[in-house]
Amino acid sequence: MQIPFYEIPSRITEASEEAMRLCRPFLDRTDEITEYHQLKMLRAFQNARVSESCFTASTGYGYGDRGREALDQVYAEVLDTEDALVRHHFASGTHTLTVALFGVLRPGDTMLCVTGTPYDTLLGVIGHQSPSCGSLCEFGIRYEQIDLLPDGRVDLEAMRRELKPDTKMVYVQRSRGYSLRPTLTAKEIGEITALAHEIAPSCIVMLDNCYGEFVEKVTPGQLGVDLMAGSLIKNPGGGIAPTGGYIAGRKDLVEACSYRLTTPGTGKEIGCSLGQNRELFLGTYNAPHVTGEAVKTAVFTAALYELLGFEVTPRYDEVRGDIIQALLLGGEKNLIRFCQGIQKASPIDSFVTPEPWDMPGYDSKVIMAAGAFTLGSSIELSADAPLREPYAVWMQGSLSFHTGRLAAMLAAADLG
Repeated sequence: MQIPFYEIPSRITEASEEAMRLCRPFLDRTDEITEYHQLKMLRAFQNARVSESCFTASTGYGYGDRGREALDQVYAEVLDTEDALVRHHFASGTHTLTVALFGVLRPGDTMLCVTGTPYDTLLGVIGHQSPSCGSLCEFGIRYEQIDLLPDGRVDLEAMRRELKPDTKMVYVQRSRGYSLRPTLTAKEIGEITALAHEIAPSCIVMLDNCYGEFVEKVTPGQLGVDLMAGSLIKNPGGGIAPTGGYIAGRKDLVEACSYRLTTPGTGKEIGCSLGQNRELFLGTYNAPHVTGEAVKTAVFTAALYELLGFEVTPRYDEVRGDIIQALLLGGEKNLIRFCQGIQKASPIDSFVTPEPWDMPGYDSKVIMAAGAFTLGSSIELSADAPLREPYAVWMQGSLSFHTGRLAAMLAAADLG
């Protein structure tokens, strides 16, 4: 197979052909899921009566911003929740999660995380490992944690033992973060939610849904999750939203979160859009398709690198709960070479050579490849790795399967 415009060793192109043969049924399955969510998205736009007037910029307090209200309605419908809070004001996924946590937790409450240690940047928000100014622990919110089983699955039996009827929140992180544990599927999220509500009927099941939107047909909202949050520079922004995040769930909880974002009493009623609505709507509309392209890139990459002799997780034929593909590359040099190979295949800054650096919020040096139109956008093709055992790289995104596939091949060629 000839790859136009690029010189790729024959052993890589031959492995690519075999990888495509192996993963074709799973690419087709991804297309089915994409079509389902894309049609659902279209219907949500129509039900919200989105029009040109929704793109009009508001300033000042932002009273009566029709576009802001319509976008909230769209997200509530596609995520199967009662309400949603979608704003460009959210600076990151961690910021969005923080607003949600502080919005519904109060001094004396207990937050029980059932998916082991949360993502690195959330540790400072919680503040249980070390003092952190403004953390949940500083505000008297107790944090408890259930470690994962040896196979990386949630320990449901430990949940039965540790969860108390008066526990305020069961916190669930869907994606793996910088770990090799399996990403939670919809089926597993449903089991956790059902068990939590069985033991503590009034508890809030909160889900960090980052990287998981539109990957499976079933949504967390359909499974009884009370509150969820995510970033618009990941799946739901479709590679177009320049910033922002969303919180979705029960109406009373979303309202409480809106009071944390703005002020008690004003909540969702203020916050001008400053002309951001058009990009947020357009990105949201494209999100199912772009997410599908990212999933297909991950499936192909898993098949290719397994054929090349590397351990991968998940495998190409496994059910996926997010867009992330982890590759165990066997050493620091390979991590660096892989990320540099991904950078070479990027449309932006392809001439730049990424190097490891001390990134804020992480406990070891991190190398990141991200030749993206939006800084830090994880739905665009990117790869990052902390330089520590087990020397794995986490790849995610790709606005186009065609270029994502090429990137995986170019990075493989760089490994030698």
